[in-house]
Amino acid sequence: MMKKLVAMMLAGVMAAGLTACGTAAPQTTGGAESTEASQASSGDVIRIGVFEPSTGDSASGGKKEILGMQFANAETPTVEAGGKTYTVELVAADNGSSADKAPSAASELVGKDVSLVLGSYGSGVSMAGGPKFEEAGLAAIGVTCTNPNVTAGNDYYFRICFLDNFQADVLANFAMEKFSAKKAYCLGENGNEYDQGLVAFFTQVFEAAGGEVISDSFPTNNSDFTSYLNKAKSEGADVIFTPVSIAYAKQIMEQAASLDIGIPFLGSDTLDDNMVLEATKGTNLQLYVSTFYQEGGSETFDKGIKDYINGNSDALTANGGNDTISAVTAMGYDAYYVALEAIKAAGSGDKAAIKTAIPGVKYDGVSGSIAFDEIGDAVRDTAYIKTADTASGTWAFEKVQTGSGK
Repeated sequence: MMKKLVAMMLAGVMAAGLTACGTAAPQTTGGAESTEASQASSGDVIRIGVFEPSTGDSASGGKKEILGMQFANAETPTVEAGGKTYTVELVAADNGSSADKAPSAASELVGKDVSLVLGSYGSGVSMAGGPKFEEAGLAAIGVTCTNPNVTAGNDYYFRICFLDNFQADVLANFAMEKFSAKKAYCLGENGNEYDQGLVAFFTQVFEAAGGEVISDSFPTNNSDFTSYLNKAKSEGADVIFTPVSIAYAKQIMEQAASLDIGIPFLGSDTLDDNMVLEATKGTNLQLYVSTFYQEGGSETFDKGIKDYINGNSDALTANGGNDTISAVTAMGYDAYYVALEAIKAAGSGDKAAIKTAIPGVKYDGVSGSIAFDEIGDAVRDTAYIKTADTASGTWAFEKVQTGSGK
């Protein structure tokens, strides 16, 4: 009932389209296939569905999120539940970064007898696939799908990440504190609920604090951002907030550098990606992003994932050809362990028992403590702000910030 009420309330806040947020992910990972096949026949396997984009605009993020799950599965390939040891098998379905393709990918996982689902990178695909999981009585744990509507109205969708209203609050307050910003230029894709929702939330906070916001939306498949960037400069914007997909962000950064815009950019979690970082290298761009994890947060995890990436050519390719740790990889890693905790609490791979167990799960992950509220959202009160070090081509930690500038 609470989720239905929240869904109705959010409908008045946002009205737009859909989306958020490698080497294609294999259909199964972890353990020899012959071993898995024999165990499956004897009922000793629990399958976790991986609902992620490995193609399309969000593929880069999806592949990195999957990497975290794969590393966790390689590290901990079994789970004890109800006095029995189960091998955990990851079963992937590519949602193609598209709300049109997401329902079929969700149905594919339902048909593969998975006990629960992890994903997705991308709010739009999560919202589009969510009804299929709900119809099947199958719980899904979102990893970095930040739009409030992912869980609102769907009792079977949970998530471990912060929400866009919180993220926009963090970024709006950061803009005012760091740059004394009075005027912000916001740019998002037309019809994209992730982009437009963040812009709407950012605008509310920024204007409530006395600031002025100028907003524009570009059409889908746009590749020339010159007019938008020049408008931000001519209007005297103090910051540019552009919560777009990885592919668009890369183009915007490249074109902003060539135009010598000189205005600081603020990006949401989607801009925390190696491809976007590479686009800033060797430029004088200022880019700040809000995200879920910063390299250095856990020495053990950092060493483990770097060894895993460097020791596996497919993993290295999926990570963009280097071993820079993405926040979504850390989140994928934590999501896998949250799933294991739910399976342990359920005492089996029964999907109904797992769904019932998830709200009570508490887990201290590399990205922070994880628990769920009555909606199924994570109880999170901080975000990492980091900036692109354009000289070294790496991310540099800026600060940890809560909402409302605290």
